[in-house]
Amino acid sequence: MNAKALLKTIDYAILKPDASMQTIYEGARYCDQLGVGCLCVKSCDVRFAAETLTGSDTFVAAVVGFPHGNTLPTLKAMEAQLAIAHGAEEIDMVINISALKDGDLEGVTDEIHAVVTAVWPHPVKIILETALLTSQEIRKGVQASIKAGAAFVKTSTGFASHGATPEAVQIMLTSGKGKIKVKASGGIRTREQAEAYLKMGCERLGVGNIECLLTPSEKRRYGLITG
Repeated sequence: MNAKALLKTIDYAILKPDASMQTIYEGARYCDQLGVGCLCVKSCDVRFAAETLTGSDTFVAAVVGFPHGNTLPTLKAMEAQLAIAHGAEEIDMVINISALKDGDLEGVTDEIHAVVTAVWPHPVKIILETALLTSQEIRKGVQASIKAGAAFVKTSTGFASHGATPEAVQIMLTSGKGKIKVKASGGIRTREQAEAYLKMGCERLGVGNIECLLTPSEKRRYGLITG
């Protein structure tokens, strides 16, 4: 896969709690320079990120209920609506992880549906936090996401013990049966990993360090290194 095509699949995440406006600005310009598909930021940073990317092909996504998913469903829906109003084009929502582990599939489905409905027709990606789930819980999370009308299921926030794994991604793809897209996120640090997830069937990659995916010649082409 060439670099241009790879970069279009990437959601570049700036989600650390101490990320400054300067960090957001530099990240937005960086995404625009490279032709990255999406910049994913905290909901409070959406307006500034979207304004900085005015006229760019890079769009903005916002995380909701981040990072632990413990917010009430009504507040998640309101946060998502405000993020869209401020310029986000997609929402990455963390589910109520404990509810899923308790077997409350109706509650999980209802909260996903509340967010999907609040921002329709904007796509919603459901963060399952697979590091905390059993294989069966991942399957149930995918099923709830499909039933609620979500566009994607996503592996991770980046704040758990680990991010995407081939095993978790395969469960998501198999459970989804082509009815929902899959985003592998977290722990993708080589070109080989990125391309392997895309070859498996993922349509998006959540990445915090893009340059580790590029060859020296590609970095030179994009002006990241000289000489």
